[in-house]
Amino acid sequence: MPADAFAADQPLPLPDQNEWARRANQAARSVTRTFGRRLLFLPGTHIGAVSLPATTLGSVFGPWHYWWQAQYVDCLVDAGRRELATTTKFDGVSRPSAGRLASRLVTTIRLRNLLRFENHFYDDMAWLALSTHRLEKLAEETRKPGRRRNAYVRKKLTLQFHSASTDDLGGGTFWSTQRDFKNTPATAPVALYFARTGHRERAQSLVTWLNSRLFDPQRGVYLDGLRIRNGETVLEEAVYTYNQGPILGALLELGGQENLDRAARLVESVSRELTVPGTRVIHGDGTGDGGLFTGILVRYLALAARDQRLPAPVRDTARALVHATAGAFWLTRREAPEPGRAKAPTEAPALIFSPNPLRPAAETYPVGAAVELSTQLQAWMTLEAAATL
Repeated sequence: MPADAFAADQPLPLPDQNEWARRANQAARSVTRTFGRRLLFLPGTHIGAVSLPATTLGSVFGPWHYWWQAQYVDCLVDAGRRELATTTKFDGVSRPSAGRLASRLVTTIRLRNLLRFENHFYDDMAWLALSTHRLEKLAEETRKPGRRRNAYVRKKLTLQFHSASTDDLGGGTFWSTQRDFKNTPATAPVALYFARTGHRERAQSLVTWLNSRLFDPQRGVYLDGLRIRNGETVLEEAVYTYNQGPILGALLELGGQENLDRAARLVESVSRELTVPGTRVIHGDGTGDGGLFTGILVRYLALAARDQRLPAPVRDTARALVHATAGAFWLTRREAPEPGRAKAPTEAPALIFSPNPLRPAAETYPVGAAVELSTQLQAWMTLEAAATL
């Protein structure tokens, strides 16, 4: 895919919202049918295979990536919101709704995590708390009573976030239970969760800490974190795409002129600092955990694109970033019968999306290569973001 197809100075012909929704549905079906499976064949369970091809023993005893599953919940909530708007299931009337699959997934995460929602990483727990909170809101909008389990998730994980958000290093949230690193990946989603659940003062204090300790005024983006090493504080200066997403969401959720001004400047900085040169496309961050980074940023850029409190040029920039990145993922996809299950002749083939939006999936995931769940969720969530605009 030539980068000049997404040149920043060229008008981009855009599909309409219905076409973006169709593409998001196709991505949703591809991920849920090929990666989704029961845990140990237990009825009523659903979880995403970490990679395909997969083995049953590997899915039970191998790595399963708690936070990837949390992002899977979020993607299903996105699909569920479109189902609510159109009164049409994303995968047909004979299959479970997106909301039902998301609920099964949350239950299965607890089973796979040895009957607990807590783990060693506060950022992982923050992602699950955010997605479960969104799932609860979806249940309310569909007039279906929320499960007591969702309240239990919030109670257990909120306690974890209060514990991890201390005065050490002047504020912020620890990354893990080792408590030697306070960083943007944990502090930003915890701040967003606090803002969405009524703990606004705590949320603002975390945002203020990020602004004072981890914001790079020259580049206009947030750095990775502060590490305690041999009694000294060491600044980790790496800049990751996904770190900008939840802090953007927290700034918008909290509102107020200062936060909104910061959000507007952050959108412009993302456009300048984190796109492929000469394009509107957010750059990819590889596979593994990095296979989710671009998609997470795009999710929150879509919120900025729809927020009428931001200046129109900022909204236009955010919208262009979302559309260009989603368009790139779509154009570089390939059909992939080989990792999926047997399908009926009338079913669309499974899709494989590239981890890098401007590199063809035929190159990054050639036939026969193992395909990671993270990268497929990333493209799906990016298409979902485009479908909201």
